[in-house]
Amino acid sequence: MSLNNAMTKVDRRDAKLALAHVYVAFIALLLGGLAGLLQVFVRSGQFKLPAGIGYYQVLTVHGVLLGLILTTFFIFGFQIAGVSRTSGTFTDKQRLLGWIGFWLMTIGTVAAAVMVLLNKATVLYTFYAPLQAHWIFYLGLTLVVVGSWIGSAGQILRYVQWRKEHKGQTSPLLSFMVVVNNLLWFVASLGVAVSVLFQLLPWSLGLIERVDVLLSRTLFWYFGHALVYFWLLPAYMVWYVVIPKVIGGKVFSDSLARLSFMLFLIFSVPVGLHHQLTEPGIDTTWKFIQVVLTMAVVVPSLMTAFSLFATFELRGRELGGKGLFGWFKKLPWKDARFIVPFIGMLAFIPGGAGGIVNASYQMNQLIHNTIWVPGHFHLTFASAVVLTYFGAAFWLIPHLTGRKLTKSLNSLGIVSGVLWAVGMTIMSTAMHIAGLLGAPRRSDYSEYGGAQQAYDWIPYQIAQAVGGTILFIAILVITYVVIKLAWFAPKGEEEFPIASIHESSGPTPPMLENFKVWLVILVALIIFAYTIPIFDIISNSPAGSKGFKFW
Repeated sequence: MSLNNAMTKVDRRDAKLALAHVYVAFIALLLGGLAGLLQVFVRSGQFKLPAGIGYYQVLTVHGVLLGLILTTFFIFGFQIAGVSRTSGTFTDKQRLLGWIGFWLMTIGTVAAAVMVLLNKATVLYTFYAPLQAHWIFYLGLTLVVVGSWIGSAGQILRYVQWRKEHKGQTSPLLSFMVVVNNLLWFVASLGVAVSVLFQLLPWSLGLIERVDVLLSRTLFWYFGHALVYFWLLPAYMVWYVVIPKVIGGKVFSDSLARLSFMLFLIFSVPVGLHHQLTEPGIDTTWKFIQVVLTMAVVVPSLMTAFSLFATFELRGRELGGKGLFGWFKKLPWKDARFIVPFIGMLAFIPGGAGGIVNASYQMNQLIHNTIWVPGHFHLTFASAVVLTYFGAAFWLIPHLTGRKLTKSLNSLGIVSGVLWAVGMTIMSTAMHIAGLLGAPRRSDYSEYGGAQQAYDWIPYQIAQAVGGTILFIAILVITYVVIKLAWFAPKGEEEFPIASIHESSGPTPPMLENFKVWLVILVALIIFAYTIPIFDIISNSPAGSKGFKFW
């Protein structure tokens, strides 16, 4: 089935479900962005939080709302719309799974947020033990994860139904990518689910006296790094499938796109130990093995870069671009749907370079737990990923609401992207430099008093506040655009852009759609990478020496 033959309009009932997710995502963006603004103000040393609000309280709000809630809800809204657009309208039962998942996620979000606001769950973004939150916070996060599993099941079932109805045909590329991302999410979130359900939740309820801290951290990072790819792959979906259509081109290679997604699937999970390179209790051999597996992710990333810029060049030359870079000038630089995600693509270049430093065994010693790490994080997730989400929202929301992206809203979209680029350049650069000077992450620096080292960080703290202010202005502009596109823009039809496959792409090998084979490889890698390290953690812990009662 050609992508050109897919449905051109998302069914109204599916659109309602997708929009519900998207609206929650942008509410989380506004509140989480405000918390981030307060953070950088406090770190500048020129501002104190009012009403007894704690710095780590707003840090937790910022991290959880943007890192978990914004992402999960927007991704599911986009994926629901994408599957409906390319594989057909959901059945009533499939859509019901989506709604059940949405309400469980929403209830869980509210429960967790209330505990954070009451200052009973100030446990940072990673909610590490031995920091302990109220049990309602952990229960809320559990509902978010379980709800996401139920919602993703509806998407996968729609894809399976399409495969049964079109035996022997290559499935729609976007639907295929959605299934890969949902499988990645399910496998990865098992780690944090085990930690919360069997360690942190019983511990906070007083059912057990203690938890194995190293085990809980290892289970978190089993999930934590794959979470990055759960955020990233929807951006890649936009880059591979949507952006070529926006610029008037075609998907460079269907096979290359599917292979890159399968490689992300198998290399995303067994790499979490590279976040724990400085932690004792884990054998260095296994840390090194997972560093190697982490570096393997460079391969699908480079494949994606090659595919994207090949698409850009082919289209630019079709439009008359001459010379080595003449094609570059022919791209639609006045289209917010293109330029905002493109800024994100550019940010991913230095972000990826910083990631290599983070995952390198020796260079990590310098920057581990410094503010360099959030600086890297804000280039990869908060720039490459989030800007792509914004660019997608500029066409996704009006498509689902039956409105138009007007010329003025398109211009505001470009303004928001430029503001984001300027603000993030200032803030993340300051974070990277301060990190090299030893400034710690997750700290308001007040405990350093008059130490000379803290004075060295002051210019970069102020720069972070300047950059953060510009970023929050960008959030306000984007929020305005979203509200207009949802309820006030002129009625009309906005395209859900899905590119067709380039004629030179060639047939897609059936192996690339054989999920059984790729899942077996994934499970084998996880067993190889984690069995012995986790066994060592359990058997060498004080509780583990007494019959493995490590809970």
